[in-house]
Amino acid sequence: MLGSFGSSSSQSHSHPHHHDEQESTDHHHDDHQRRRFIAAAAAATATTTITATITPVIQIRQLLISCAELISRSDFSAANRLLNILSANSSPFGDSTERLVHQFTRALSLRLNRYISSSTTNHFLTPVTSINETAPADSSSSSSSSLSSLALLQSSYLSLNQVTPFIRFTQLTANQAILEAINGNQQAIHIVDFDINHGVQWPPLMQALADRYPAPTLRITGTGNDLDTLRRTGDRLAKFAHSLGLRFQFHPLYIASNRDHDEDPSIISSIVLLPDETLAINCVFYLHRLLKDREKLRVFLHRVKSMNPKIVTIAEREANHNHPLFLQRFVEALDYYTAVFDSLEATLPPGSRERMTVEQVWFGREILDIVAIEGEKRKERHERFRSWEVMLRSCGFSNVALSPFALSQAKLLLRLHYPSEGYQLRVLSNSFLLGWQNQPLFSISSWR
Repeated sequence: MLGSFGSSSSQSHSHPHHHDEQESTDHHHDDHQRRRFIAAAAAATATTTITATITPVIQIRQLLISCAELISRSDFSAANRLLNILSANSSPFGDSTERLVHQFTRALSLRLNRYISSSTTNHFLTPVTSINETAPADSSSSSSSSLSSLALLQSSYLSLNQVTPFIRFTQLTANQAILEAINGNQQAIHIVDFDINHGVQWPPLMQALADRYPAPTLRITGTGNDLDTLRRTGDRLAKFAHSLGLRFQFHPLYIASNRDHDEDPSIISSIVLLPDETLAINCVFYLHRLLKDREKLRVFLHRVKSMNPKIVTIAEREANHNHPLFLQRFVEALDYYTAVFDSLEATLPPGSRERMTVEQVWFGREILDIVAIEGEKRKERHERFRSWEVMLRSCGFSNVALSPFALSQAKLLLRLHYPSEGYQLRVLSNSFLLGWQNQPLFSISSWR
């Protein structure tokens, strides 16, 4: 099997392998096919320079970057030839490199087609339709397709939560920070969760609160743009709280999907605060959506600060996918998702249906957005922790150190449920970074 082009060292897989002899034969065949592919790609465009001494995997990475460069220079003909070769030699069912190339080729194809969509004479690749870009035929079919896309996205989120440590790590650490900030004397707790989704973060925290004596009351305000999901989330949490004997209220804050609520700081004024409650704010994978307008983000953060929360928990991807230059953004995304796909390859069996769903739907959607979308429609504007640190401090927040117990708990999560030496946990400015090999992927921090 072809190695991945993001790892600095080899990583043993947890799933079974073929016999050594068969593996050697398959590897030789794959390597031969890959070299033929690279030779064809080199011939396809004179602008792509390939050095014979570097490995095929690095060459493939360079081909993707070269294709992005060609599109940046508006050399659409050469880019199209390279895309056709990349597309023919990638697969959503191959090894991690082939699957990653498939996703980036789709995204580059969509970007290319948008540049030349007005042309009717050139035979370019068929544009790729992303989850949020369903072409409307009529109102009923468009509505049905949107519902189907939403269900698929929600299913992929649940799969992501099950098969990777990324969401569980951030939510577990955020919960611990909230629990440590709320002492036993505080009998009324209010958590505001921006983009609560299915609310899978909260049952462990509810269990911990129910074990306290006397148990406090808990109120959760959850925001979202799908009313049905909000209602079902509230019902599930209410039933779970009832089973624990925990006094609980859920307040859904529905924002219509046709309103650009992600960059509207005024949603905070819709949150009901009560004088005797201890407030915690949860922003897990949320704030990057506001980065399209930094001034509105600052207004949002200042309003959060004015609510006087006891703790604010923030989790984000540890990457700069918000660079204004497309090529810089592309290379950053390529390195980042190489590590993500490598981690999935190393920790899940080859035929894992959940892995395919996560790669093709969840991460595929992110890659499409970062690579193919420009302007205000681009949502996945990730930035690194250092950038968030500067922003938060400038808005009056101070960092609250995550505890040694939280660190031990995160390490235990990785050891018990994701036993691979590839995952790495490090502490940076009292905050935690989770990565694969030498590539940081996610950060979690707490603020006041």
